[in-house]
Amino acid sequence: MRKTAHSDEREKIVAEALSPVATELRLIDAADLVSLLRYERWGNISDLVTSAAELYFLPGTVRLGAGGEYRLDWDRKPEIMLDLELKPDGVTIYAKLSLADVQAGVEIDHITFHSPSTDADSDTAFLAQSLSNARFVVEARPQRRSY
Repeated sequence: MRKTAHSDEREKIVAEALSPVATELRLIDAADLVSLLRYERWGNISDLVTSAAELYFLPGTVRLGAGGEYRLDWDRKPEIMLDLELKPDGVTIYAKLSLADVQAGVEIDHITFHSPSTDADSDTAFLAQSLSNARFVVEARPQRRSY
């Protein structure tokens, strides 16, 4: 995607939203992910992404996109890149999620607003709100008092 003045801010919003999903995916052994990518087991990878995402987002919000890749060399730790498709209400985001040993990153490849505004700041605010609305909200239960 061609970078714009709002690209960094939008990537930050998407990265913060995907942070718990990336944390879940990083619990999977890197060798297993590399193996699944190497042998193009897209259905299995899709199931893993969906399972990680369903803990935090409404069904269908986050799914595996076109595929993924990995970097694995003798002199460095593995890095896994997964193409993701995010579809909160009113916006579609195609992004690449990078999973490394101690961190994860997001790069937006393409973003489409279904009803774009003429103001890019409004679109960015809409993106943040749409992703927030697509998350599961867990309210704290009142604790019982024991007498």
